Amino acid sequence: MPGTDQPTLAPPGRWTLGEEVLIVLSLSVLYSAIDAVLSYLQAPVNRGVSVALFPTFPSFELLRELLSIAFAIPPAWLVVHLARRSGEGLEPFGLGTATLGRDVAWGLVAAAVVAAVGLSVYLGAIALNVNRFVVPVPPLGHWWTVPVLVLGALQNALLEEIVVLGYLIRRLEQLGWATAAAVLTSALLRGTYHLYQGWGGFAGNLALGLAFGYAFSRWRRTWPLVTAHFAVDTLAGVGYILFRGHCVGSLCIPR
Repeated sequence: MPGTDQPTLAPPGRWTLGEEVLIVLSLSVLYSAIDAVLSYLQAPVNRGVSVALFPTFPSFELLRELLSIAFAIPPAWLVVHLARRSGEGLEPFGLGTATLGRDVAWGLVAAAVVAAVGLSVYLGAIALNVNRFVVPVPPLGHWWTVPVLVLGALQNALLEEIVVLGYLIRRLEQLGWATAAAVLTSALLRGTYHLYQGWGGFAGNLALGLAFGYAFSRWRRTWPLVTAHFAVDTLAGVGYILFRGHCVGSLCIPR
């Protein structure tokens, strides 16, 4: 009938479809497949098969650490993919790169403030026995401990600030939520998945989420917050490595 024809959308290009396939597999079964291969190589069913099949990569522990980091990033990658594919672009999510240098500089300033306040809250919560002491580092005693620590800090920063901050607040606003409600929801989510640390971890991350959410709603930039998060996590891990076993008053940092 006249007027009932629907517009035909142009099919996505090969690059877009390939990216989509990689993201979907990374979020579903690809990690399990690779992990199964590693498990078999470490302990093959056939006892006649040598487990030393990777002579140039003898450390399965390091490989698993790297895979764990790599496969935690696809949710943030999905946000970038959807932003480009929808035509919105990265700017509405605070991910534009035109002011990246300035964003990083502001992020480092914010990291100094967050580190000072966060350490006080964290140690105070442990002293009050409302928080666990969390060891924020990969396995110690390896040449790769610090590099993996840095990569893990970057992964956490990208995941949390792109997904839980920029993406979530932007989408909730598009759903008709008030900005304050979107910021509060983002902060509550951040605090909740840190509750395993105790009530101190929940309260500290709730406050951090509110501060970061306000900054995002005010300036619409995510990269400064990614930078601050990355710097604080890196400092926390390096600080633990340097000072483990030391005591401050009655509070001792476990080894």
